[in-house]
Amino acid sequence: MPGHRKVRKGIVVSDKMDKTVVVQVERLVRHPMYKKYVRQRKKYKAHDPENQCHAGDLVSITEIRPLSRNKHWRVQTVLKPGPPG
Repeated sequence: MPGHRKVRKGIVVSDKMDKTVVVQVERLVRHPMYKKYVRQRKKYKAHDPENQCHAGDLVSITEIRPLSRNKHWRVQTVLKPGPPG
């Protein structure tokens, strides 16, 4: 479907870069042989133009055009701020 962008929810694990955060997205996948659900985690680098996200925040990220070699996502909203400190 043209114009449809992927959206993911995840937790910010690093905010040390300027205007970039690393977001870890977790999903459950059923094992093909054992039929048990296994957690899979993947890290995405996302553009954060105002440096508003901090480690521990739950955020929603959206797919965008490539901004750099590894950065193809943008922080859409901060759903829940992380613990202070």
